[in-house]
Amino acid sequence: MYKTGQPLLSPGQVVVGVDTHKYFHVAVVLNNIGGRLSSIVVSTDKAGFQQLLDWATSFGTVFKFGIEGTSSYGKTLTSFLRNRGYQVIEAARPERRLRRGNGKTDAADAEAAARGILSGTASAIPKSHDGYVEMLRELKVAYSSAVKMRTQTFLRIDGLLVGAPEELRNKTLGLSNKQVAQVCAGLRPPVKLQTPQDALKCALKTLGQLWLTLNKETNNLSKHISGLTQQIAPQLLDLVGIGPDTAAEILIVFGDNLERIKSEAAFAKLAGVAPIPTGSGLTAGKHRINHGGYRQLNAALYRAAITRLHYYQPSINYAAKRSTEGKTRKDIIRCIKRYIARDIWKTLHPHQPTTQPQPQTPTTPKTPQKTT
Repeated sequence: MYKTGQPLLSPGQVVVGVDTHKYFHVAVVLNNIGGRLSSIVVSTDKAGFQQLLDWATSFGTVFKFGIEGTSSYGKTLTSFLRNRGYQVIEAARPERRLRRGNGKTDAADAEAAARGILSGTASAIPKSHDGYVEMLRELKVAYSSAVKMRTQTFLRIDGLLVGAPEELRNKTLGLSNKQVAQVCAGLRPPVKLQTPQDALKCALKTLGQLWLTLNKETNNLSKHISGLTQQIAPQLLDLVGIGPDTAAEILIVFGDNLERIKSEAAFAKLAGVAPIPTGSGLTAGKHRINHGGYRQLNAALYRAAITRLHYYQPSINYAAKRSTEGKTRKDIIRCIKRYIARDIWKTLHPHQPTTQPQPQTPTTPKTPQKTT
């Protein structure tokens, strides 16, 4: 936030807000005292981006661009402007209460993005999307989709096997998912389907082949993700409870530009493990966990916490100690997740101090037992 009364822009400087869409973008330019100068609509291609830049610089020196959706519709525009040396800020959507009261237009949203820069409320640095972490994010999208489809496919197989003939059911008893899929893929239905059993064999054969294909692609993507994670941040994999999948989630949140998250406390808030005050009157001093943040990362930290509670002796001792103090298992897991977030920050930023004192509970040793 900027200090009250401190001028943000000097005369001759302007700020630009952009409301992004799939086929066009709407931009509004404000002067140094917040006066609206003009607006424009451009196409979402290089020619449109250049038109927007020429238009914006015609009003003065651009201080910053505030862009909505820098990781979606505004991704290519953000890269275009950054490559030309301009600062880009990720603008949040206008509050719903204000939208209900004042209505919504693309130009109004673009103006709100620009005013967020002037007021200092918009200050988030977008991800750069131009390095190894972006490669990791793209692979993770395909991996998550393949895993979900593989699970759904086997549930379909399992559902069909419930009503299958006893002979076929007996062939799949006690087998792993892959073995069941191989049995189904090896079925030989007749060319011309005449009975429900013929159709069942055809369906199971198709689903079995689909599961095997998805399993092969999932394993292939998993190898790529593990290799990239090891290449980008091998030190993360040395932390107890952090495997390739969890490390990938962590790196995706940080992005290729680690400096975008400015402190350990900011990372904890982004991970949804930072306490926020909720007290008032007689309940002053009460806190609760912030339920916002990046939920996939929060889930990854939860898995790491459960792993530590089972295999990492310092965490086991810590849980026993806090239990005697009246803490529930849920509260203990929350505390361990916060400590894991601190360990992650220290690992990725070894030369920066943490924002809070070190916990008395021992953290990860230099040569821990590796657990995934």
